[in-house]
Amino acid sequence: MDVALVTVGDELLSGDTENTNATWLARQLTERGATVTRMLTIPDDRALIARWVREWADAFDAVIVTGGLGDTPDDVTLEAVADAFDREMDVQEAVRERVAEKARRYRERNPERYEQHDFDLDYEETAALPADARPLQTEASFNPGCVVENVYVFPGFPEELRVMFDAVADEFGGDAVSASVETATPEGALRDVLDGVRGRFDVAIGSYPARRGTPGRVKVTGTDPEEVERAIAWVDERVDDPERQ
Repeated sequence: MDVALVTVGDELLSGDTENTNATWLARQLTERGATVTRMLTIPDDRALIARWVREWADAFDAVIVTGGLGDTPDDVTLEAVADAFDREMDVQEAVRERVAEKARRYRERNPERYEQHDFDLDYEETAALPADARPLQTEASFNPGCVVENVYVFPGFPEELRVMFDAVADEFGGDAVSASVETATPEGALRDVLDGVRGRFDVAIGSYPARRGTPGRVKVTGTDPEEVERAIAWVDERVDDPERQ
């Protein structure tokens, strides 16, 4: 399963917010056997989001979009996804009812804060999703996410994202498996090993240099577990063991 990730937000591009969502999602998907083939961060630009969602929905098995769900003017992700599929925004009554119920519970728990800030939510606007979308609503999120064909739209807040992803995690998978070997061989001296694996085995290979006292690592990924095992054994014979250094 080939997956593309799109993280949305001006704050990500300015460096005001660290993009932990992309790293977390990539790890979760890889552990499930899926392959993250593309990763893109773009601003809160409705036309730009729609363009990439439209293009990548055709090119990949699934697209995950995070960020830009909310009730402020720069939260345009849902509208952009609707544009990508030439759909209108629509309010499903069950989604609206759940939004209203969450607002009611919040008001009961925080009466002073609610009055102080004079919250006046437009439930229709908050509950609106692309027409015929499958809603994703959790206790962790106020604003709903959704699934439109093969595009999954999640919130940008990491805690909310993780709960919503877990609700649909079983929909992501694949045959990819990985194995790694630690090495004290400097990355610059690994060229022959990396080229040798590529020429001999039907796998992908990557090297990760040593950092902060941890040894370097060579990682092999493929869809045939036996091929991956043979490749990693071939690598292990040709790199320096960090325990002997």
